[in-house]
Amino acid sequence: MTDTTQPDDPSAVDELSEEEQEALLKELERKRSLRGVASIVVTVIALAFSTYQMWLAARGFEFNVTLPFVGEVGFGQLQSLQLNAIHVVFALVIAFLLFPPSTGDGFVSGRLARLHSWVRESAGENSAVAGVADRVADFFYWFMGDRNIDRITPYDLVLVLLAMLAGHYYLTNFDEILNLRAVGLASGRTLGEVYTFLAPLDALPIIGTSSWAYLLGIIAVLLVLEATRRALGFYLMAIVGFFIVYAKFGWLIAPNTPFIGVLSITDTSWGQIIRNLWYTDQGILGVPVRVSLEFIYIFILFGAFLETSGAGQWFIDLAYSVTGKRKGGPAKASILASGFMGTISGSSIANTVTTGAFTIPLMKRSGYRPEFAGAVEASASSGGQILPPVMGAAAFLIVEYTLTPYPDVIIAAAIPAIVFFFGVWVMVHLEASRLDIGGVEGVDLVNVGDHMKSGWFYLLPLGLLLYYLIIVRLSVARSAWFTLLAIMALIVVVAAYNERTRVPLIGSIVGLFALQFAAYLFTGTGLVGAALGETGPALGAVEALFAAGGSLGIIMLGVGVATLLARPNIEAPLLEYDDQVDDAAETVGNVLNRERLMDTAAARYATFILKAMDGGARTATTVVVAVAAAGIIPGVIATSGLGPNLTALILNIAGTSFVLLLIITAISCIILGMGMPTTVTYIILVSMLGPAMTSFGIPILAAHLFILYFGVIADITPPVAVAAYAASGVAKSDPFQTGVEAFSLSLNKAIVPFAFVLSPGILLIRGVGTGEEVHVLNAADVLDFGFFIPEVVLPIIAVFVGVVGLGATVIGYLYTDVSRVNRAAFALSALLLMAPGMLTDVVNSVANTGELGIVQLALRGVGAILFVLLVVTNRRAAGPRAEGASATSDTTA
Repeated sequence: MTDTTQPDDPSAVDELSEEEQEALLKELERKRSLRGVASIVVTVIALAFSTYQMWLAARGFEFNVTLPFVGEVGFGQLQSLQLNAIHVVFALVIAFLLFPPSTGDGFVSGRLARLHSWVRESAGENSAVAGVADRVADFFYWFMGDRNIDRITPYDLVLVLLAMLAGHYYLTNFDEILNLRAVGLASGRTLGEVYTFLAPLDALPIIGTSSWAYLLGIIAVLLVLEATRRALGFYLMAIVGFFIVYAKFGWLIAPNTPFIGVLSITDTSWGQIIRNLWYTDQGILGVPVRVSLEFIYIFILFGAFLETSGAGQWFIDLAYSVTGKRKGGPAKASILASGFMGTISGSSIANTVTTGAFTIPLMKRSGYRPEFAGAVEASASSGGQILPPVMGAAAFLIVEYTLTPYPDVIIAAAIPAIVFFFGVWVMVHLEASRLDIGGVEGVDLVNVGDHMKSGWFYLLPLGLLLYYLIIVRLSVARSAWFTLLAIMALIVVVAAYNERTRVPLIGSIVGLFALQFAAYLFTGTGLVGAALGETGPALGAVEALFAAGGSLGIIMLGVGVATLLARPNIEAPLLEYDDQVDDAAETVGNVLNRERLMDTAAARYATFILKAMDGGARTATTVVVAVAAAGIIPGVIATSGLGPNLTALILNIAGTSFVLLLIITAISCIILGMGMPTTVTYIILVSMLGPAMTSFGIPILAAHLFILYFGVIADITPPVAVAAYAASGVAKSDPFQTGVEAFSLSLNKAIVPFAFVLSPGILLIRGVGTGEEVHVLNAADVLDFGFFIPEVVLPIIAVFVGVVGLGATVIGYLYTDVSRVNRAAFALSALLLMAPGMLTDVVNSVANTGELGIVQLALRGVGAILFVLLVVTNRRAAGPRAEGASATSDTTA
């Protein structure tokens, strides 16, 4: 098989350079390109943020440390709200430094520019009025303008100072905060009473007549809104701001007003609103921020460490080594690579740009259209947020909101995620068959076996994470911390490993581990404790082994670092850091005029650690700002009493139609999620629609995953398909058409949620209600064949077969071209196989008769018969082309 579209020169592949990738990401994410002192300041703050989070994961809420000859030093134990406030303040500070307040091309800036021009034209360019207008314009640009996105403005510094004041007040006046929550913010001290050196400011009208707690609460809420506008756009800020205004003026809606009367709430003062939003766990510092503090950040840091270590490129190369030579190999490699990267980061845009920079040019070179190539990458990259074990930030919110253990969440999410990636795989295979596209030609691919030997250690952190979560069943935070420690230990050992050092390196680790085991076995304490004369009850062999195992990471770190220091110019044949590590080391070397020092193994390892911490903080900042802003909405709903009324309104609209309720939810998710992070969409929709869905008896985990899936789909749904537009930037394709094709390729992602809501067995769960009433299938459930076969096995088989029918529908090809009539028939068969209840409200009409399972089974049978007839017809139409080959047999290759 040949492809005449491929150039002879492999170098003709139009890949994006690292600078182009960075520029595209910054354009999409609107981040600054800082240099010099400003860049160093942001890095220091980011490192402090990551250090704070790593301390929490490792040591908990106690901020004390015992130093030799000094004793205990620290701040003591902080309360949950204080920890949440510090978490948000860190994110606000970094957001104000990374994202510009104005680039001069926004709505407000444009109107002011027009006003400035009108004043100059009306008064005359040489007039005094024009001169004043020029000076005013210059001042505003100096104060808050950043057209080139490369400088920190005075306005940013003011906001940073205010954010730090909000955090300082929480740290130093928490007892006063607790008292004011009971008696009201108006009873608090004024600014001059809190900070005596600012007492003269109390003479000002508003400052002197309002408590500092009240003013600071207003400032904190406004800071969150401003950070949201910068990092996430005006759209989300407007939605959140609307809910704040509604909390104050919602009482103006008369209860007897048609349709919207249920939205009427009680009259609430601004003091109560500010108290609820900033000084309680019902607003900004509520559940979403707590989940970010405890779970999300540490997993983002885990992904940053793994990616910075070079795992990202290794996974991409692995994907190409497995699929590159097969039919449509580049597109299939894109799916695998994006899936691997999704387990690391869960960011649709970042995955699309970083992975697509390599995969999209190769897809185009193989013969895929630019729009299709971009669509494949965007579709697969968006799937990273539904792929266990990381699943982006939303998975941890699901844990908190549904009371479901994290291991159960990732088990439940496994089958639907596999179905999605299998569906995209089928479509790219059918497109390759239709266009007669082969594998990658003119590019050397690594051997799978050799590639696994050179980077097998990258798989260990993922396996270890699953071990801690599922087997040992540690908490999410502890599992992530131990895995993070394992990554640092593993990478330093690999960095120190070569033919000359392997014997002393491994021998030292084994020897110290044996001594640690012996110390626990005979003295009941570790090696250091035993050396200092400490003793305790002797442990048994198994207990001593596990106790010593807990310190294996520290031993590996110590031995590895010692080796790197002893051999500064050591070469590590197995390790190749991400390019950003090399760039950072080179930059630091140039700044310090110590190029040779930064080229040493120890310096490069230190750069790896610091770069991962810095990158993790920058990535997490947007997420923290998003969940802080989104937390306002469920806070308003909960504290205003709107929740039950909103549920009643939604149920009145849906009536008794279960399917209509699902469709309303799906459309709401897509519309609300356009241009917004999936976590924000999830938080808002769960607060508004979650109770209505569960009132129909859906397992709460299925309801929340349904909302998550459609929130992810919003990333590739025109007209605001952010992931697809990122892919079009790489593919140099039409953005809107790329979005349309990405949505088409992800069509199974829109049907699978209906499938697992109508047949929860696809999620490998049983039961209805809250997380405590639903359980992952166990041995007894599997042996209950009357349940397991019709409710689990057959629906799972049906969704896999159904996505093949969906592939024929979207691509218009199976063994040969599929006519429009047959495409419609394939679509019908796919719906009948995957989600038969979508086609009728039979779910409601027979739900109480005990015949629901029989009806769905019958409809799936009809779908299976129709699918087989269509396949046989298409195969016969293909004639000799289908002999000896199957159009779908290679979909698992």
